[in-house]
Amino acid sequence: MAASDRVAIVTGGAKGIGAACARRFIEEGLKVVIADIDSEAGETLAHDLGGSRERALFVDCDVSDKLAVNNLMAETRSAFGRVDILINNAAVIASGDILNLDIADFDKVMGVNLRGAFLVARAVAKQMVEQIEADEERPDDARKRYAIINMSSVNAVMSIPNQLAYSASKGALNQMTKAMALSMAPYGVRVNAIGPGSINTDILRAVLDDKSAMAKIMSRTPLGRLGDPDEIASIAWFLAGREASYITGECIYADGGRMALNYTTPSPDEPGTN
Repeated sequence: MAASDRVAIVTGGAKGIGAACARRFIEEGLKVVIADIDSEAGETLAHDLGGSRERALFVDCDVSDKLAVNNLMAETRSAFGRVDILINNAAVIASGDILNLDIADFDKVMGVNLRGAFLVARAVAKQMVEQIEADEERPDDARKRYAIINMSSVNAVMSIPNQLAYSASKGALNQMTKAMALSMAPYGVRVNAIGPGSINTDILRAVLDDKSAMAKIMSRTPLGRLGDPDEIASIAWFLAGREASYITGECIYADGGRMALNYTTPSPDEPGTN
């Protein structure tokens, strides 16, 4: 089966990093299922990427809902017959530290970011194993075709006081990535994660016009700029391809040097800096 016959599911795929991944995979000749709760944006993207040519499909899916995930898999099988790549990207945030984070907000973040990632990954992993066994595919060949990629964050290993739930969910997602990688290795399915830093998505656009907020972000970013969603999509494409066939259980951090930094750098806006 040709690489161009592969099918990818991208959760949280209607906007931002997810949409960038969907576009990149379509450009590379794959078929893509966009899963999201934003029906308007998802339908528009699927149409733009070739839904009329049966290359892209949008499925309304709340990943924290088991029945919705079951429907996602049914729609994927009905449209394309298989799944070869999962980009587990759906996520939400809720502000609050240990003193004031609302329990409902904590549960919502963990429900989408961790439970949702688990539900989709479990469903996709079972589908992948079924395909591998039906095709009698050797693990060495499967490793060049099958990949699960969880979207983590630098906040999996670093943290922000008022993002307790998000940090906890991403830290757990990293550990889930490792456990999944070990379980799926005998079948030839690789499982990795990507840990973005500050990426130019809707979440960060709110601070683009706030010079003080942007100065703080730049002070912890040695490369001196926000990342672009397409740059994260490039890593996803690499991890999904045969060039990464010996990589599993890892998280690749794309953070502009933030995690290597032991202190904040001077802001370009501060007096005496260039």
